[in-house]
Amino acid sequence: MEYLGLLNYALFMAIFIGIYALLALGLNIQWGFAGLFNAGIAGFFAVGAYTSAILTTEHADGRIGGFDMPFFVGWIGAMLAAALVAWPIGKICLRFRSDYLAIASIGIAEIIRLVVKSESVLTNGARGISGIPRPAAEFPSLAQESAYMASQAAYLAIVIVVLIAAYLLVERQFNAPWGRMMRAIRDNEGAAKAMGKDVEFRRLQAFIFGSALMGLGGALFAHFNRSITPEAIDPMVATFLVWIMLILGGSGNNRGAILGAAVVWIIWSMSEIATDRLPTEYAIQAKYIRLFLIGLMLQLVLRFRPEGLLPEPLRGDRRATRSGADQT
Repeated sequence: MEYLGLLNYALFMAIFIGIYALLALGLNIQWGFAGLFNAGIAGFFAVGAYTSAILTTEHADGRIGGFDMPFFVGWIGAMLAAALVAWPIGKICLRFRSDYLAIASIGIAEIIRLVVKSESVLTNGARGISGIPRPAAEFPSLAQESAYMASQAAYLAIVIVVLIAAYLLVERQFNAPWGRMMRAIRDNEGAAKAMGKDVEFRRLQAFIFGSALMGLGGALFAHFNRSITPEAIDPMVATFLVWIMLILGGSGNNRGAILGAAVVWIIWSMSEIATDRLPTEYAIQAKYIRLFLIGLMLQLVLRFRPEGLLPEPLRGDRRATRSGADQT
């Protein structure tokens, strides 16, 4: 029966890789395409998670909810709520320079986290929201352990479908005129303005699109865990870990964002398994090895491959090189 436990853990890890890949894709739209330093990913993650939880859970005394809607309605609502929250934030904060934008976005994420932790009517405060329905969770014809594994596999399939759809849409935008315009704004804002581009509006678009994907990632997380609490909005795992994934995988490359999510989460999870096997007095201290390994890996990538494992494809330069070679 031990292999079933390992298979269940592999499914668990793959689901989280898919969820974090969505977050990394959202950050790639903001940073990789538009050059927006958003350090408040946890805030939009929380908005999406709690919005979907409120829309899809049954009635509970003492808080807003009880709409009992289908899960896909909750996921759409999570994206819309994250986008609506991102709009006023972007209108104000995107006027700042990149370093000021990072500080402002961190502050906004902390405000959202504190509101979530203290607002009992909307989010049930520190107790969070439980009883969130998970799609394809019931397999009554199977034994308990087999039914749990089947539920994991079914949810993984849903996450993969959502991730593929998001990847194809983002990749299409990357190759479209919109993507080329965003990279032009990122690389030379003055030249883009001289060409008549509305830089502020286009940056706001990228900020809203990326935040909507982050909200969807939060909704997927909440429905997988069947609950959401303020502890899940830890900036370490909901913001900075996503940044490490994107930097390691390759900023500006959607496949790199997904690869970075897989590599970082596998190291993060496997190091937890290794430290849990140590004696109790050493296991607590050894938890810091996880941070050390992630930090060391990031330093090595920045030192020897600063463009990431999969660099941003420079299609325009390649076409220019080919045409020059043909003329020669």
